[in-house]
Amino acid sequence: MIKNKVYQVLAQTFNALQNCIKSNNEEWRVNHTQKILDICLNNLPSGSGVDGGTKFDFDDSKENKLVLFCSFHHMNENGMYDGWTDHQIVITPDLAFGFNLRITGQNRNDIKEYLYDLFYSDLMFEISWCWAAQTNKGKKIRIKI
Repeated sequence: MIKNKVYQVLAQTFNALQNCIKSNNEEWRVNHTQKILDICLNNLPSGSGVDGGTKFDFDDSKENKLVLFCSFHHMNENGMYDGWTDHQIVITPDLAFGFNLRITGQNRNDIKEYLYDLFYSDLMFEISWCWAAQTNKGKKIRIKI
């Protein structure tokens, strides 16, 4: 069983996906794509305002940059939903601290600070990967890698 942080597993899997695309390995391209989707679904923010979950941006991500996307559902002072803001979460390497995190989009109600804390925490979460199963946040999920 291998232990890595979520951002590391995403980066390693995206790198493997890019290699499969270059070598026309369709079977493993599909496997790596599904693994990335599963990681986002099960390990990255969903709910608590990030009501549509977190999506991986396969087009804008590169070997040295991962890009995620989310929309945040804002509430007014009366607790009523009153609009959305869209955000890219850009992850780049940092030799001293692992990664840098940049949040784009409108900073309505100072939401970027909240999103930074939320994504940083989830990306730094250590997960154990094996062929059979992985456990995170009290959920047991099956992932084929």
